[in-house]
Amino acid sequence: MLTNGIILICAYLLGSIPSAVWIGKALHGVDVREHGSKNAGTNNTMRVLGVATGIPVLLIDVFKGFAAIKLGLLSPVYEAGSNALVTFQLVLGFAAIAGHIFPIFAGFRGGKGVATAVGILLALHLPATLVSIAVFFLTLCISKYASVSSLMMGTAFPVSIIFIFKPDSISLKIFSVVVCVLLFATHHANIARLLKGEESKATFLFH
Repeated sequence: MLTNGIILICAYLLGSIPSAVWIGKALHGVDVREHGSKNAGTNNTMRVLGVATGIPVLLIDVFKGFAAIKLGLLSPVYEAGSNALVTFQLVLGFAAIAGHIFPIFAGFRGGKGVATAVGILLALHLPATLVSIAVFFLTLCISKYASVSSLMMGTAFPVSIIFIFKPDSISLKIFSVVVCVLLFATHHANIARLLKGEESKATFLFH
């Protein structure tokens, strides 16, 4: 169990890598948390520093979630493919998301966890994740709101898991719902701005 504890800490530390902050400072001398929506994520990085800077941020944040899930395979306790391993991997996923939202390497001021969640979902259930990503881009093309697209993607995943693909793992079904709720919680400010008609559209993606 000591090994599992170390793996869990590693998942949090992996999620804590503040790619938006570090890349923004390294390439532009700018802390994205002081500009735009003040969020250390892909969307704000692209808005403030450009798409070229946002792409590596996106890739790193997705990788963080994907790698956190794969860390579970290092555990000597669980058998490959077992429900117990899946459950442990889900815990690691939550640790990575917590690290992204509250990064120890960046004063506990991070992002919303969307890209990291995508990496986690890719590692856990590829078909449902691809459906969710398709929903994201479709919503983005229609609404031009990245926040609405993220929320729709977060909703599409549990819907796909529970009603379309129906995996045997109850833990995965519960996780899909919890991730959706967490995305809505981290987007509370965006939701408030949407209701007031003050949310900014991702027009920088449509030039």
